[in-house]
Amino acid sequence: MKLNNKVVAITGGNSGIGFGIAKEFKNEGAKGVILGRNSESLKSASLELGDDFAALKADVTKVEDLENAFKQTAKIYGKIDVLVVNAGGGIGEGTLGSVVNTTEDDYEKMMDVNLKSVFFTVQKALPYLNDGSSIILVASIAAQKAFEGMTVYAAAKAGVRSFARSFSSDLLSRRIKVNALSPGTIETPVFGKMGLPSEVVAQAKKQFEELIPVKRIGQPKDMGRVAVFLASEDSSFILGEEIVADGGVVNF
Repeated sequence: MKLNNKVVAITGGNSGIGFGIAKEFKNEGAKGVILGRNSESLKSASLELGDDFAALKADVTKVEDLENAFKQTAKIYGKIDVLVVNAGGGIGEGTLGSVVNTTEDDYEKMMDVNLKSVFFTVQKALPYLNDGSSIILVASIAAQKAFEGMTVYAAAKAGVRSFARSFSSDLLSRRIKVNALSPGTIETPVFGKMGLPSEVVAQAKKQFEELIPVKRIGQPKDMGRVAVFLASEDSSFILGEEIVADGGVVNF
């Protein structure tokens, strides 16, 4: 029970990687809130997590939503020990594309949900964080490796990785450790949002598996286990660092 009675807040905790992190945190004794925009998936995730996790509807691109969510978290559980800044994504907020065809609107939407939201999530959470707490920023291996059509997304995630360093420096006096978790290809609902036939999606997953040295797509629980390490005292000597969890894609 590495996180016994720790209060956690997880943005995008209602599905995919965020939900995988929430489940692993629960297994380690944590309690707290998951934040998300989709009421249906929030309700489903909350039911599975049980009474120790509250589901709060919030749009991380809206500062007032963030302020209200953290204020409400503090009213329910008291101050926060672990903040996981997970909300974001490459599909659904602006169209993926290259420097050739990305519009200004696409660019702004992608940056808002993947970079700007991270900055203000942390900023608005600070009054409600305990000194000595842990912040985990979810970045991506796209920050380290070029992928076709992910130009702006990759730049945003590189910024997230940079925030882990600069936030750590900014918050040294409060002993708040900030680190980044960079996933590779993970089995999440994003595959279902591509608007492709199921057989095409299955083929795409198979191709991903062939490209990953460990020959499997990652699972949300894989990211959850890394997040538990970063949230616990086991990582007390790690600061401003990035852990890449991608099955070996970047290194091989």
